[in-house]
Amino acid sequence: MKEAEIRRLLAANLLCVFSVILTAVVPAFFWDGFTVLGTHLAWLCICSVCVSALNIILHLVLKPNLSPKRSSFAHKISRFLKCCIYFFMSCILFHAIIVLYGAPLIESVTETFLFAVLLSTFTTLQCLCMLGPNIQAWIRVFSKNGAMSIWESSLQITTMCSILGAWFGAFPIPLDWDRPWQV
Repeated sequence: MKEAEIRRLLAANLLCVFSVILTAVVPAFFWDGFTVLGTHLAWLCICSVCVSALNIILHLVLKPNLSPKRSSFAHKISRFLKCCIYFFMSCILFHAIIVLYGAPLIESVTETFLFAVLLSTFTTLQCLCMLGPNIQAWIRVFSKNGAMSIWESSLQITTMCSILGAWFGAFPIPLDWDRPWQV
């Protein structure tokens, strides 16, 4: 059983990596002048949408949490709306954190917000798919030794690595402000 879960988890993570790579390559065939750096706002949108859709489809297909308490239509609609509100709140929170860490507040608001959406896609959306809008489950999973399954352990690792990767990726930026290419 555990080996089958590891295979499913590996396949899901490889599909997510493959989708990010495809979002950098495939649009160039349909869009003249598309580059990840040249049209970075479009790439952020495409990447967020593709990874979001893949995460939701993988959650529906693989069903990593097998204990739904209620399955009424009203409960599903309520849960979906709560998840949408939590995702939007995480986008706003990440945007505020990014601005507090030094991103321009007014000049690059679109770039900053799209980066916050991408970061929320890699962190919050996966948590919402796995745990739902249950804050107690989030606290349990992200506390020390709180993960009870391989999926929750993967959720911890993916979320922490996404946040640390974003921070470490932005860390050296202030070192090059005097370069002509940044002007």
